[in-house]
Amino acid sequence: MRNALLNCLVVLTALVFGASQTLHAATNQAALNKQYPKQDLSLLNAKVVEFLQTQTVGYPGKVTVQAGAIDPNLKLAQCQDVQVFLPSGSRPWGKTSVGIRCSTPSAWTIYAQATVNVVAQYLVAALPLAQGRVVTAEDLLFQTGDLTQLPAGIFTDVAQAQGRIVNISMSAGTVLRQEMLKVSPVVQQGQTVMITSSGKGFRVSAEGKAMAKANEGQVVQVKVASGQVVSGIARQGGQVEVVF
Repeated sequence: MRNALLNCLVVLTALVFGASQTLHAATNQAALNKQYPKQDLSLLNAKVVEFLQTQTVGYPGKVTVQAGAIDPNLKLAQCQDVQVFLPSGSRPWGKTSVGIRCSTPSAWTIYAQATVNVVAQYLVAALPLAQGRVVTAEDLLFQTGDLTQLPAGIFTDVAQAQGRIVNISMSAGTVLRQEMLKVSPVVQQGQTVMITSSGKGFRVSAEGKAMAKANEGQVVQVKVASGQVVSGIARQGGQVEVVF
């Protein structure tokens, strides 16, 4: 009888101690929650959208941003200064990852998914284009779609493609990319070019022979009538600029 009573007291003591510990833990958690209220995750989503909208200013066409859902089980302390950033290797284009961090009152960092769609016009071949053909405006056709779903290096402006040389034959409707069209030289080797020299208070022009071919904006050497060789910047129409 005495042993049974002792066992009962031991069990009762353990129960009381356990309940005390549970109450203490709950009290501590309540104090923490009161000290650092839980972060509203919807505000973090809004911050992500705002950040990506700023990052995409200047993109062509219509840009839409969608922030992915943040795990509702995350228990983050409310942040006084939320900072959104792009992790290394991420960019505001298509499906991307965005970092969100806080330094005060409790430091934490999480990563969220987001999607950036860019609906705009891009260029396709209006008709079959043979290798070696110089592209004209009539060879080009605009289509509209999500640029983030297309290969890199597409053209969105006629001026970007016009005058280039077809590098590989293609069928009508082919989406034009940078590697398909090579830049056409504006100056050919041996071509007679017009050299324009300018400086403070003067401007003179003279003819010369280009010693190599050059694309728009490239440096090319030109031999003038006296035999002297000068260097200048190749421009459209057989023009070479020499600036002093």
